[in-house]
Amino acid sequence: QVQLAESGGGLVQPGGSLRLSCAASGFLLEYYAIGWFRQAPGKEREGVSCISRSARSTHYADSVKGRFTISRDDAKKMVYLQMNSLKPEDTAVYVCATDLTNPDYCSDYQSGHGTDYWGKGTLVTVSS
Repeated sequence: QVQLAESGGGLVQPGGSLRLSCAASGFLLEYYAIGWFRQAPGKEREGVSCISRSARSTHYADSVKGRFTISRDDAKKMVYLQMNSLKPEDTAVYVCATDLTNPDYCSDYQSGHGTDYWGKGTLVTVSS
C-alpha cells in the first residue's frame, strides 16, 4: 500500500525555519521523483519543489527559490523540505506527492497532472 506521510509543520515566526519530512512506504522511493505542494486557505494549490530520482535534479517555484531546499535520503525512505527565511505568505498546508507511472514527474509537477499519490499534509503557520 503506497503511503506518503508528512510531518514537521508548526507555528514559526517570520524569518524562522522549519524542516518538513515526507515518509514514503509501499514503494521503492529510490526509483521515483517526489514533489512538495502547498495550499493556503482560499488559494489554488501551488507546486513548491520537486526532486528527481537519485537527486539528479531539483526544481523550485520562483516564490521559494533561494529559501527552500529539497533533499532525499533513499535509505531512510525520506524526502525533506528545508524552509528558511519563512514569510507569512508561506502559511499553508504542505503535501508531498508522486506519480509512480512517470519517471519524468518533476518536468511538469507543478500542474499536478498525473499525480496519483498524495499525503495528507502538514500545516505550516508563519506568524508573529
